[in-house]
Amino acid sequence: MLEALVGVLVSLLVVAGVLVMIGPNLRRILSRLRSLPPSPKLPSPFQVRGRREAAPAGLNPKTQRVLVGAARLSSWLRTNGHDDLARELRGAAARMTGNEPAGLYALQAVLRKVRSLAPEDSGTHEKLLALVNELRAAVQDRFEQLELLPFGRP
Repeated sequence: MLEALVGVLVSLLVVAGVLVMIGPNLRRILSRLRSLPPSPKLPSPFQVRGRREAAPAGLNPKTQRVLVGAARLSSWLRTNGHDDLARELRGAAARMTGNEPAGLYALQAVLRKVRSLAPEDSGTHEKLLALVNELRAAVQDRFEQLELLPFGRP
């Protein structure tokens, strides 16, 4: 018991000595410590993360629509075992950020290949058709906006 009391007394004397050495700078140091931002909280491994945006923020909205459609179709192709087509589709979508017309033409070429797929299940076939039609419509809208395709005269 006597050793614990001596240990507490020694630690109090050490703390008092440090405070005396710091002296007038104590208030400034304490205000700096209070103004530090709180430490960033680490996310829990069980915490559900928000969905990330598939398209970069600085692009035209119709270009973003094309990229989001390409990402959806690519992920569907990858989950259904068509990795080569998914890779081609991702490459064509990535080409759009640097050279948009070339990327659009590449997406059209990949869409032609994807249309030749024929899944056995009718549900997956409907999902594939929905994704292909969504991407085809987005690509067509962007082509019209950029005036890249020759359209018939009214």
